[in-house]
Amino acid sequence: MSNKSHDIRPSLGLRPVINVSGTMTALGASIIVPEAIAAMTAIAPQFVEIDQLHRKASAIIARLTGGEAGFVTASCASGISLAIAGAMTRNDLLAIERLPDDTTGLRNEVPIQIGHIVNYGAPVDQSIRLAGAKVVPVGTVSSAYGYQLENAINERTAAALYVVSHHTVQYGMIPLKQFAAICRAKNVPVIVDAASEYDLKGFLAQGADVVIYSGHKFLGGPTTGIVAGRKDLVRAAYLQNRGIGRGMKVGKESIAGVMAALEAWEKRDHAGIRKRERQALDLWLATLQAIPGIAAEIEPDPTNNPLDRLKVSVLPDSGFSAASLAAALAAGDPPVIVRDHETERGHFYLDPCNLHPGEAEIVAGKLASTLRSSNAARFAEAGKEKSFRSLLSWPD
Repeated sequence: MSNKSHDIRPSLGLRPVINVSGTMTALGASIIVPEAIAAMTAIAPQFVEIDQLHRKASAIIARLTGGEAGFVTASCASGISLAIAGAMTRNDLLAIERLPDDTTGLRNEVPIQIGHIVNYGAPVDQSIRLAGAKVVPVGTVSSAYGYQLENAINERTAAALYVVSHHTVQYGMIPLKQFAAICRAKNVPVIVDAASEYDLKGFLAQGADVVIYSGHKFLGGPTTGIVAGRKDLVRAAYLQNRGIGRGMKVGKESIAGVMAALEAWEKRDHAGIRKRERQALDLWLATLQAIPGIAAEIEPDPTNNPLDRLKVSVLPDSGFSAASLAAALAAGDPPVIVRDHETERGHFYLDPCNLHPGEAEIVAGKLASTLRSSNAARFAEAGKEKSFRSLLSWPD
């Protein structure tokens, strides 16, 4: 179906953006698959017993992830908080009601490598603190060692958090398999934040006890988080819906949508999708190779997801900086939103995973026309400070 069909954005006064940034929450994450939309529509007018619906979802999550159980929550950030809270309280209903400020008698420390304390729109360590737990940093921003993790674990340790993300430091960190082995030897559960990861089984196989996935990124479901893994820990996390998880709840539509998205994932033509994405990358690469001042190359995903992106390095003789070119593309008609979290290093990325039919060609045209324009100066002040000023004036 074309993205032009029943496009609600103009009637809401919203810009019809083209997303070449990736599965970014700030842009709506991903294109929801038809199976999920159908399931959400079908269940919307019906009444169900939510705990029973979650049980049905648990069976599907277990099958797809290799875990013993699973449930759906509001987001991956919610999933981290609930999983950590569950590791603290286990099945103690009174302790669940007392979180986050009263942790009397509970293990409440959570080691995490400093190179994993990242911001994905909010600080990841805040998800730990929301549960009432104490963050225990391990190592430095450029290195962490097993002995540092071993010494961070004590009788107050509830769980350890491991983050898999392109935002984390990609070198010098303790690998998951070693991290999990150290924690297992001390009877400490390992919780993995794998929000943007394609591999639904590998992290549990490497020794994680609980893994948290996004339901709305590569899976193409509604905005949600999926908590999967060891049954006792998943149950304890699910019980937090009687406490801090109440504000993180999901409705029947989200649960049904994730169930359908997971089942569609089993049948998805992954090879066909990769082929279409590669065609877009090749088109953009050919377009940019003909333009002075731009160096472009196809790069694999840094966390080993089976996908590639186009790295666009913006050189001075282009007349743009990386930040100003990204801003110029975003200000165009239609707006093209690139993956711009590294513009201060002189480059940005084009991600083809969320393209509607025909949009790859539009992006190629906008790249060429923008780079050949002479209005770079008006975008010279683009940057994080400008975006913060805009945020602080919301909703004006």
